[in-house]
Amino acid sequence: MQELVGALRSYAWGSRTALARLCGRPVPSAHPEAELWFGAHPADPAHVKSNGSSRSLLEVLAADPVRELGPVAEGFGPRLPFLLKILAAEEPLSLQAHPSSAQALAGFQRENRVGVPLDSPLRNYRDDSHKPELVVALERFEALAGFRAPHRTVDLLRALNVPGLNVYAELLAAQPDSAGLRTLFTTWITLPPAALATLLPTVLEGCVRYLSGTGPREFTAETRTVLELAEVYPGDAGVLAALLLNRLTLEPGQGLFLAAGNLHAYLRGVGVEIMANSDNVLRGGLTPKHVDVPELLRVLDFEPIDLPVIEPEPGPDGSIRYATPAPEFALCRFDLEAGAEPVALADAGPGIVLCTDGTVELRHDGRELTLVPGSAAWISAADADIRARAVGGAAQLFSACVGDGN
Repeated sequence: MQELVGALRSYAWGSRTALARLCGRPVPSAHPEAELWFGAHPADPAHVKSNGSSRSLLEVLAADPVRELGPVAEGFGPRLPFLLKILAAEEPLSLQAHPSSAQALAGFQRENRVGVPLDSPLRNYRDDSHKPELVVALERFEALAGFRAPHRTVDLLRALNVPGLNVYAELLAAQPDSAGLRTLFTTWITLPPAALATLLPTVLEGCVRYLSGTGPREFTAETRTVLELAEVYPGDAGVLAALLLNRLTLEPGQGLFLAAGNLHAYLRGVGVEIMANSDNVLRGGLTPKHVDVPELLRVLDFEPIDLPVIEPEPGPDGSIRYATPAPEFALCRFDLEAGAEPVALADAGPGIVLCTDGTVELRHDGRELTLVPGSAAWISAADADIRARAVGGAAQLFSACVGDGN
């Protein structure tokens, strides 16, 4: 049981207030703060503090993988198979998807063969792993995720009453399935600049008219999102693509799981995110970063889905669990009450425990470690009987470990 110091990542879409406030630092921060990484990803590993010294978690695992990872090393090799983050989005993230295991391996080998450097901004595949991910909202969290049922998208396109959209609405109405969605998405995301410059303004005008109308407005959130995206990314084809996706709102404590091929874009909010330890992202728009539409089209799953919000379920140990099929990770939450008896973190190691509210005291083998919001601890496979209790008031703790795929 050792203190784990997260790696702070700054991206333009990050917040100058959310992470600073959560971690008790001055607000606003000097730069947008987007993510706090707790893990052993080579791009930015967290650091383990012990006896006045600090080493990256990568170094700790490499020095003694048997002790630190235990049986996990047999299934995943001498590496931590997941990455835990706190994410704070003030502006929308890119329109993106992640590859399957087979697609990631093939793409990684292909880019290696042609000599694309691993640190090149034009690189799509930085490793050979898939990247399923789960986000759990700490506050209201907004997202676009998965292709909406075609008949509802047809209703939306018709409700905007834009003549330029009629041909697309009829196209999808005639083929209301994954093939129709593939055709429409591909057409929009590859529109020539002149055609996009003609169509997009009329769509935005249609959204304004729709929101100005009277009576029930079924697609208020969807049309507002399109207008907001257009302000941040004017002239981007990804704004049109947003019309095809489910618009979701997670309340605090709710989760969203994204499997391979799921097109999505986080819009705003703060959440705890856990994923397979990969950096493979295929982008299609809404970003100044590298966009590779042909490769994105290769990995996308166009099957329409109504993404269910993951409601946490009570576990036998007093935890609140988020079930996913990912073998690389499992995430649970402990809502610790003031004055309550310490709770046993039976499945903590090897893994990471992260405090997101209040003050938590961890106890192990006669030692104590205090966590405050934004701080975490590395729990090795050799660390048994970890107990946690709230200090001075209620507290919240997330525990991330390797999953069982259930």
